[in-house]
Amino acid sequence: MADHIADGSVAGPGLVDVAEVTTAVVRGTVPPFGLRDFFDTSFRVLPEVVAAQGVAIGGPAFGLYRGVSGESIDLEVGFAVDKAVQPERGVTAGRLPAGRVARVVHAGNFDGLNDTWDRLQAWIGEQGGVAGPVRWEVYHTQPTPDMDPSDLRTELNWLLSD
Repeated sequence: MADHIADGSVAGPGLVDVAEVTTAVVRGTVPPFGLRDFFDTSFRVLPEVVAAQGVAIGGPAFGLYRGVSGESIDLEVGFAVDKAVQPERGVTAGRLPAGRVARVVHAGNFDGLNDTWDRLQAWIGEQGGVAGPVRWEVYHTQPTPDMDPSDLRTELNWLLSD
């Protein structure tokens, strides 16, 4: 079921059923030009709050998006955790939803993510599915200043509507 997509990715797309996941998140409505700062600020405070509450991080960082992106983006960023956090310093409890998800892995820098999302949405339609209003990215590779951007791997998940 492999398909070549933006930046050379060959993992997916495919359909999977996922269980609900407890998360610790920072929520916001951000203009597209403010995304980088929102992510940077959020990922500085999240590990501190989670650790101080004795909550264990159970997976890589993610960004969850609601609705259609436009002049502002409704999102939350965070980590899967072993138990709910108490609200503190902008960090709150959240969840990744359960359901049927279309998934693909994007290989390469973040600049190509929109193209990969577009390809995934088209693939969903080709399968007779309907893309819902909730989608999320899981960042399997932590970016560093000196890394080769082609080494980045981002899992794209799009919750299907019933």
